Amino acid sequence: MRFVITLIFAFAACIVNAQDILTELAKDFPGQGKVVINQSSSVAALVGCQTSTSSKDGKSIKTIGYRVQLYAGGNSRDARSEAYNIAEKAQKLYPDAPVHTIFQSPRWLCQFGDFRTIEEADAMMRELSTSGDFKNMVIVRSPIIIKIEE
Repeated sequence: MRFVITLIFAFAACIVNAQDILTELAKDFPGQGKVVINQSSSVAALVGCQTSTSSKDGKSIKTIGYRVQLYAGGNSRDARSEAYNIAEKAQKLYPDAPVHTIFQSPRWLCQFGDFRTIEEADAMMRELSTSGDFKNMVIVRSPIIIKIEE
């Protein structure tokens, strides 16, 4: 029984660390060899992803990741207006970041960013909280789009 539990924890640790394997390999430690990785950025974007699909033009990858949910309202016109107002505030603060305003029955949502790890989403949520404009933020698991730089 202990062996099974140990095996489960080891497997979970491998999954958690899969996303950082490339950066760990590239670190330079005194007295040890150095690993140089030459690969396309699209391969690096896929490391640690459980499922992904490429776009037709090959410039983005859709996978599962995290977003910071800035607003969740009802299905009224007021909720829709509020979701778009919050999206506008977020876009003014971070013009280059993706902001998603969507209707997911039965409510309007405003979600910020496309983050591969929960740590990245948490860091951004902390940064957003300093503005004081967003009150009830949570991190949600969501389909995300990763842009590939060539």
